[in-house]
Amino acid sequence: MTLLEDLKTRILIGDGAMGTLLYSYGINSSFEKMNISHPEEVFRVHQSYLSAGSTVIQTNTYGANYIKLARYGLEDSVKKINSEAVRIARKAAQKDAYVVGTIGGIHGSGMGVDMNEEIKRSFREQLYCLLLEGVDGLLLETYYDINELETVLRIAREETDIPIITNVSMHEPGVLENGLELSVVLERLENLGADVVGVNCRLGPNHVLKALESVPIPKKAYLSAYPNASLPEYREGRLQYKSEPDYFEKFALHFRNEGVRLIGGCCGTTPEHIRALAEGVNGLVPIKEKIVKKRPKLVITETKQQNERTLFEKVKGQKSIIVELDTPRDLNTNKFFEGAKALKDAGIDGLTLADNSLASPRICNLTMAAAVKREIGLSSIVHVTCRDRNLIGLQSHLMGLHTLGIRDLLAITGDPTKVGDFPGATSVFDVTSFELIKLIKQFNEGISFSGKSLKQKTNFHVATAFNPNIRNIQKGIERLEKKIEYGADYILTQPIFCREKLMEIAKAIQHINAPIYIGIMPLTSTRNAEFLHNEVPGIKLTDDVRKRMAATANNPEQAVQEGLLIAKELINTAIEFFNGIYLITPFMRYDLTVELAKYAQEKTTKIEKLVRADFS
Repeated sequence: MTLLEDLKTRILIGDGAMGTLLYSYGINSSFEKMNISHPEEVFRVHQSYLSAGSTVIQTNTYGANYIKLARYGLEDSVKKINSEAVRIARKAAQKDAYVVGTIGGIHGSGMGVDMNEEIKRSFREQLYCLLLEGVDGLLLETYYDINELETVLRIAREETDIPIITNVSMHEPGVLENGLELSVVLERLENLGADVVGVNCRLGPNHVLKALESVPIPKKAYLSAYPNASLPEYREGRLQYKSEPDYFEKFALHFRNEGVRLIGGCCGTTPEHIRALAEGVNGLVPIKEKIVKKRPKLVITETKQQNERTLFEKVKGQKSIIVELDTPRDLNTNKFFEGAKALKDAGIDGLTLADNSLASPRICNLTMAAAVKREIGLSSIVHVTCRDRNLIGLQSHLMGLHTLGIRDLLAITGDPTKVGDFPGATSVFDVTSFELIKLIKQFNEGISFSGKSLKQKTNFHVATAFNPNIRNIQKGIERLEKKIEYGADYILTQPIFCREKLMEIAKAIQHINAPIYIGIMPLTSTRNAEFLHNEVPGIKLTDDVRKRMAATANNPEQAVQEGLLIAKELINTAIEFFNGIYLITPFMRYDLTVELAKYAQEKTTKIEKLVRADFS
């Protein structure tokens, strides 16, 4: 009898967490390596679950792919680890249980941007290893990213006819990260050829049951549920799970009543939990009909539009000037507000406020943006980095920005901590800049990272950074295109010090519709020029500019004037080809950016008069 034939008439019991038991034995490295280093321990875990009543056991291969094994220097052992895993499980199961080959999600609980070729190759390699050993089925589990799961399911279905179990993971009961309802996702997986569809990991039995109450019994597939023992707690340096086995026994009946035919356990579940599940459905047959609970309709309101135009709307429709003004490193804010006031009087459209630039602590840019808007009436593009905040902090930060009425954001990776005042500080990087853009756009749909409703849509416009100073500008363009694909609305460049580079950019991005602010920063001395050229990542000066600044080495005032002249020459070209000028203030010398802002305003006015004259 096959696995699917068995599921037609009875409820099968899966196993529990391989990692939980191995972890309890004191193992805290690659669990998959144990297949070749300590196969007897893996065999002992399988036997424990089989003795508890498991009729379906999974191979110890959750992370046995090239990408995950590379973290432990085991990338060349993919075949050996997977092959041994199947042999160990077969030896334990004999003819008393089905052996399914487990392949875990690679994106994990990250945002999961695109399914690149490396991930596909890694999946195929592991898939072939498991198929060659003759598993009874495949278990694709712990997939938070539905796009990844659908991609690998298609690959697996093309390669084999054996049963495929697909288990997605949720942060919130009944909804995935992108806001899709669980019932919709499981139906999609069923239509793509999954034989068993369900959920595993992250949530305990109560929330898994709650999620399944709104899922109808599939037409062609069967339902599965592999809940965690509970939410984990960190105690005495180790993760521990709370649920008692008898709690699981009660839920076994509930799962059966929701149409589940394959019940197992995920993180924290032990043989005792599996024994409780088996006892909870002992002698019961699967149900074929159920009453499906309707999920409450989500109400997400639109944010009331503000009368003022955002900086994105300005640069999209007219010539626009913004200025970067760093927030203070200390608590004296006088000069900062003096600069912001002077720049507003000079006619700029808004500020851009960096997020602890060069990885050095400053007064937070959200606070200063709110204060500038309140006290001076000037809008800001607030930089948001991936470096300093985990997913919790990022979402809290975005909600705070929205609440304060800040609508323009720049999503960036952030300078590495090694360049800052605290080189030993930890960089977080829960998401990449691409994923941050995607997260902000998801907020604009009123959906949090976990898929939970925010009850209101944000209305952010997202800028992205572009560095045209790299050796191969085409690679930079490809990266920029990808950011726009993920939702970036407009572009800010690194400072440019070459007219030819401006012309090159204009030609290279002519196919891109997103408006662009061209970064221009006045040089203040030859020392400043050489530092930027030689020590600051992403900035390169031409030999001509360096010579011009070097000629002023003994005259500080002349150096400043030469720096302003170079900047004005660049403004002349930038205004001709681009809508946006992005002036970067050096060393809080806002007097320099005030002069350049006025110059840019004058040039813009002259161009507009010429255009009107031509039309008349």
